[in-house]
Amino acid sequence: MSRIFVGASLAVLLSVAPAARAAGVEQQIIALEDAVNKAYAENDLPHYFAYYAPDLRALYPEGPTNLPDYVKSWTQFVKDGGKIEHFTTRDMKIQVSPSGDAAVASYQASVTTLNPGKKPEDENFNETDVWFNRDGAWKIVEIHYSTIDAAK
Repeated sequence: MSRIFVGASLAVLLSVAPAARAAGVEQQIIALEDAVNKAYAENDLPHYFAYYAPDLRALYPEGPTNLPDYVKSWTQFVKDGGKIEHFTTRDMKIQVSPSGDAAVASYQASVTTLNPGKKPEDENFNETDVWFNRDGAWKIVEIHYSTIDAAK
């Protein structure tokens, strides 16, 4: 009887552990998304770019890019007087890999951007961020940012 109880208890513990790990990772990713998006909204480029992996692949409406090119272009944009004036997210969903070392955050973003010499532009986007935990640090390795058609 005690072997059955121990076996059943072990089975319950093993099934709860992945769910608990996933919930913990989900909370970490939510906090990281809040932090990276806050840095973006505040135009804090050093802090913002610290969340990205060196091998980042980014898919933007303007086309694909990598981290060095993104840093260069966005830094120039801010240097020229461009900035994010407002940034909010909604409908965030987090999916965690079974091993707990990768996660996907997807959400909608509303952005007001000030382009140099132009009126502020309001846009809505769908965003997906893929996070990997490498050597104990979470970094965004892939980002996909697509415009939501205003007519829909």
